[in-house]
Parts: sequence; structure tokens; C-alpha cells
Amino acid sequence: MNKFKAIDLFCGAGGLTVGLQKAGFEVIAGVELNPVAIDTYRLNHKKHRLYDSDIRDLSPKKIMGDLGFKKGELDLLAGCPPCQGFSTHRTRNKSISVMDKRNDLIFEFVRFTMEMLPKTVMMENVPGLYKDERIQKVVEILKAIGYIFEDHSLAIRNAADYGVPQRRRRMIMMASRLGSIDEPRKSDAVRKVRDVLENLPEVGKSGDSLHDWETRRSEKVKKIISLVPEDGGSRSDIPEKYWLECHKRRPGSYKDVYGRMSWDDVAPTITGGCHNPSKGRFIHPSLDRAITLREAALLQTFPKKYKFSTSKGKDAIALMIGNALPPVFIKNQAAVIIKHLKEWESKQ
Repeated sequence: MNKFKAIDLFCGAGGLTVGLQKAGFEVIAGVELNPVAIDTYRLNHKKHRLYDSDIRDLSPKKIMGDLGFKKGELDLLAGCPPCQGFSTHRTRNKSISVMDKRNDLIFEFVRFTMEMLPKTVMMENVPGLYKDERIQKVVEILKAIGYIFEDHSLAIRNAADYGVPQRRRRMIMMASRLGSIDEPRKSDAVRKVRDVLENLPEVGKSGDSLHDWETRRSEKVKKIISLVPEDGGSRSDIPEKYWLECHKRRPGSYKDVYGRMSWDDVAPTITGGCHNPSKGRFIHPSLDRAITLREAALLQTFPKKYKFSTSKGKDAIALMIGNALPPVFIKNQAAVIIKHLKEWESKQ
């Protein structure tokens, strides 16, 4: 039996693609604009058709022609439009909808859906979009062209409930023209930091450039890291004389900064600052260092040998990892779509 086919819009470094593949989809194409993400995607998905251009300039009809399928034949159209405009960091002034031109890229997803009319759709994004009027408009348009929505079709879910060793709340939208899609089942057990980091090779001796990448920090920062208690300690646990001036001015703000992860808990949300202890609770549970890029990628559930382009340096890799969709989370969401498609196919 041929695998069900999917296209990954806004594919980034490939987290969504990996998750779809793990669920059983054949991803036949991706769309991405960012050069370093394009390089990374190509390193890992050499056989996929990649459209490396602005999605607003792409014709869905041309893509259908290139890939050899007709309107209504694609099994799944999936994607995560750039979400920075909906981020809580951008809406701290209580204004949910901020003026960011990237916000309207979700309507490119709608445009592709209307022209390709895939059997099913999946959109993933930050929780902020859930409260924005744009997503309600998206749902209305999709309903009007035949997509079926249930109460659970648009929801905010925590990746930690679905096999990811990390707290990460995301909005998921899934709908079908063929009938109702089941609600994804939560995992029976929670994966913890220990399950991922405990038995990794020593940094500098692994032979993995992402794990061995040398980090230079000031003596003061090294001292601060060494004083943070192991297994979940915070900067508030160290003598105030070692606090940075910015922390003294705002002692109650950003409490996770210079914090350690806990062995027997899930990790905090992995962000684009995941290799920097000044950006969050990103210090190793027991070693006096921040987590490595490989450790961050593993906490995001990327495969151990997944490659990332080094062309733009360490910060660019950290940003790709932090922006990625955890493959295991996507696998567990997409599994119910696979089940739905198989059931529909069996009735034909």
C-alpha cells in the first residue's frame, strides 16, 4: 500500500516533516524561505522537493503539476506559519493581536488549502493564535469549503503530555473533508530530562560537533553557574553578591534565568536561547555548563544524528532548534490523521 502523502508548508529545519514521517506519512515537498533552515532541511531530506522561496510567490497549481497530483488528491497539507507575531513576548501589553505582517501568513495556508483541497489539514502554532480573530476566520473559511470541525479540532496542547520531555504549549488545528478525526491520545508516561541527558557522552569527546561545540564564558558567569544548586536550583539560591546588576534591579523578573533543569521533571520550553543560561533555565542539571545544542535538539525529540547547518554559527542553530516543532509531538498528533485516512480508505 502506498503511504499517505503530505506537504509541509513553512517547513523550517524539518521538525514537522520528521514527525509526519514517524507517524507514517510520505512527505513529498516542503516550502521554506530562511536560507539556513533550507540548508538544514536539505541535509536531512535529500529526496524531498523543496521550494526555497516566499510562499506568497508560489502557485499551488504549479506545485500540484510538479508533483503529479490533482485537486482533492493530497492526503495532508500541514504547516506552522511564522508565529512571532502571536508570541506572548510580543503581546505583554495585553493586546492580543499585534501588527506584524507575518501574522497574515496563516492565510497563505488557507490559499493553498482552497486550491489543493487536501483530504485533511493540520496547522500548528503558538497559543496566542488561539485567541486571535484570524484563526476564527480560518476555521470559518475551511468549514465553508467542506472541512469538518469537532470541539477538539482546534485546541491548545502541551507537548509533555505526548511523549516530549519538555513543557511546550502549542495550538493544533486538525480537520478533514472526509469526516471526524479522533482526539489524540495522551502518552501513558511522562518522559523526563533524565531519560534524555543522563547517559550522553562527555562534551568534547563525543565526536558530535553539536555536542562538542566549545563555549567561552566570563569567569563571573562561570562562577554564577557553579553556585546554582544541582537538580533544579535557581539564581535566587545563590548569594546576592553574585547576582548580575540587571537581576538586582528586577529581582522578581525572569526567575528561570540562570536556573538548572531538574533530572526528574520535564525540561522548560526550549527556545532560540537554549544554549545560553542568561536566556532561561538552560543549565545542565548537575554539570557546570549550559545544555549543548545536541542536548537541546534531543529535548526537542529530533533524532540523535539529525544534522543542522553550521553556515551561520551557533546562534542560528539554537534558533532553528528552538523554533522547531518537536517531532514526537507531531507524530502523536498525526497518528490520528493516519488512522482516519485508513478508515476512510477501507470503506471505499
